[in-house]
Amino acid sequence: MKEALVVIDMQNDFIDGSLGTTQAQQIVPNVISKINAFSGDLYYTRDTHSENYLDTQEGKKLPIVHCIKNTFGWEIQKDVWNAGVNKNPVIIDKPTFASTALAQMLSQKQYDRITLVGLCTDICVISNALNIKALLWETPIIVDENCCAGVTPESHTQALNAMKMCQIDILN
Repeated sequence: MKEALVVIDMQNDFIDGSLGTTQAQQIVPNVISKINAFSGDLYYTRDTHSENYLDTQEGKKLPIVHCIKNTFGWEIQKDVWNAGVNKNPVIIDKPTFASTALAQMLSQKQYDRITLVGLCTDICVISNALNIKALLWETPIIVDENCCAGVTPESHTQALNAMKMCQIDILN
C-alpha cells in the first residue's frame, strides 16, 4: 500500500510560541510516534509569512505575528523535525491555510491513503484535508485526532465533525 503522511505546521510558533497552546504542546509526542512508525512518504508543511504579515488580509484578521520566514518560530519543532529528517521529507512552505501545491503533488503520486496530523485542526488541517479531498475524492483521507490540536478544544472537535461530514476518516 502506497501511503503519505502529511505533518501540518508543527512549527514552534504554533506549539509554544506566539500562537502556542497547551493542547499543541501535548500532541508533540504523539506526532513524533506517528512519524517514527510511518514507512511511507512524508510531507511537512510550514506556515510561511513575510515581514509585512500585519498588512495582509490574514494579518488584519489575526493580528498576531507568527511564522515569519527564517525565524525560530517558523521552524518545525526540532523533535518533530528530527523524527522525519532521515525519511527524506518533502517540505512545502505555504503562505495561506491550505496548499494547492501540496494537493497537486499528492495527486500525482497516486497514493492509496493519505493521513494528516498537526496544527491547527480548525484552520490548516481542515483546509488541507478538504483541499486534498476535492482533488482526490476516491482516495481515503484520514486525520488522526490524537495528533492534532485546534485553537481551542471546542473548535478542534467542531473541525473533526465537519471533516467527518465531508467523508474524511477520523482516526481516534
